[in-house]
Amino acid sequence: MTSETIDSTKSLHLPSGCDSVPTRWKWSRLDEICNGVFDCPHSTPKLAEAGPFVVRTQDIITGVFRSEQAAHVSEETYDERTSRALPTRGDLLYSREGTYFGIAAEVPERTQVCLGQRMVLIRPKPDTVDFRFLRHWLNSPIMASHIHGYRDGSVAERLNLPTIRALPVLIPSIAEQRAIAHILCSLDDKIELNRRMNETLEGLARAIFQSWFVDFDPVRAKRDSLAQSHLAPATADFFPDRFEDSIIGLIPKGWEIRSLAEIMDIQGGTQPPASEFLSEPCEGYIRLVQIRDYETDSHLTFIPDTSKLRKCRRDDVMIARYGASVARVCWGLDGAYNVALVKAAPTMQCYREFLRSYLQAPDFQTRLIGMSNRSVQAGFNKGDIASFKIACPPDALFAAYQEVAWSLRHLVLQNRDQSRAVAAVRDALLPKLLSGEIRVVEAAGIVEDAIK
Repeated sequence: MTSETIDSTKSLHLPSGCDSVPTRWKWSRLDEICNGVFDCPHSTPKLAEAGPFVVRTQDIITGVFRSEQAAHVSEETYDERTSRALPTRGDLLYSREGTYFGIAAEVPERTQVCLGQRMVLIRPKPDTVDFRFLRHWLNSPIMASHIHGYRDGSVAERLNLPTIRALPVLIPSIAEQRAIAHILCSLDDKIELNRRMNETLEGLARAIFQSWFVDFDPVRAKRDSLAQSHLAPATADFFPDRFEDSIIGLIPKGWEIRSLAEIMDIQGGTQPPASEFLSEPCEGYIRLVQIRDYETDSHLTFIPDTSKLRKCRRDDVMIARYGASVARVCWGLDGAYNVALVKAAPTMQCYREFLRSYLQAPDFQTRLIGMSNRSVQAGFNKGDIASFKIACPPDALFAAYQEVAWSLRHLVLQNRDQSRAVAAVRDALLPKLLSGEIRVVEAAGIVEDAIK
């Protein structure tokens, strides 16, 4: 290995630990391998109900643009914000400021997007650098460590445009770039496939919940003497054939009105002092679960393992209490949880999947968000949801839903575990491939085993 001569006409600050690179690989500044690095309009776009997407930093924190959570703008606003550069396939979206800055994502195919605030558009030269390779390079641990040396000390972390244009990129031949990108993208594709499968499975569970416990479709079908071929006869027997009045409106006859506190134990988290936080695990420390941990594993926090800290498990339901994520429902992660989360644990096992679905239902979310907006800082106390009234069927029907929903949930957990394992392989291979420590032929076998 040898280090290539670097053009001294432009400054190039190399990442630490990258003094030696494979023969025929070379270092370049980002602006030397791009047809442009374009800043966003420094204004907040007016949002619309539908139309082209506006990409914000929170939309790409996983390194992939998530259209399902992105906002929209009008065609007029889109035209204004793309007047300097129209994002197209082969371009990269790059976050330059915010909680998660220095993250790159590809512009998706056949999708209209424009830049939100704190975003940059990178347009690589296609004959010089493969855009998929460049995305992985910019998101690599090598570059994550490098860009954090450019923090400017302000409250909002940011990278200025001259710094971005001068970022170092290690360039192998275009053929090797494409081979490396193929290896890493095959792992990304497996993770994305699992994510989409999980969306389908979770959507099916929500649809069954809506039918049984919100729209009461089986009750209406029985009342109107309609066939219910989608229900097993034993399950159909659990539904009555008529409704009755209650304090929350019409409910199936024989069902009870109960408070949430009767079917789940609601616990608030604890907040250890910041002086005890560590960024890396060590003996005697456990993971602190925060809402941001559900977005990315790149900002983990570890705290002393003491009996005073409340723990969450993978089967627990966690609800975000504060901020922009208020009312968001997540599944538990092994570890302690902090004050910004509430844990909901069912008082009986047969209530577990019902509670998962209920807490994510639009009606509950709307009520909780409305309650949270009473204060200047959006948030709620655990007692706020304890008195919520719901229509509860006999425990036998809870158990029937538990069986159906858990069979779906079990597949979701299997996919999630597989994705975490694949991500671990990708994250281990990525710096070695991008630095030339391991070659594509060696990595191919590892990847094949990971995605089986």
